[in-house]
Amino acid sequence: MPGGPLLVEGPVEIVLEDGGTVTSDRFMVALCLCRRSGSYPFCDTSHRRSDVRGGSARQQPST
Repeated sequence: MPGGPLLVEGPVEIVLEDGGTVTSDRFMVALCLCRRSGSYPFCDTSHRRSDVRGGSARQQPST
């Protein structure tokens, strides 16, 4: 899905824009490309909650 995560085989060490680093020892790491993640640079599936225009990316079932 465009704007979704980039899956990378781990473990990984990521150098951030400010020069800091974050690491993950998981065997598969999802990196956020949309920058909506609360745990950026790692994906927390925030891209699923809304699209770029601010609307819902998925229709919720009606009750």
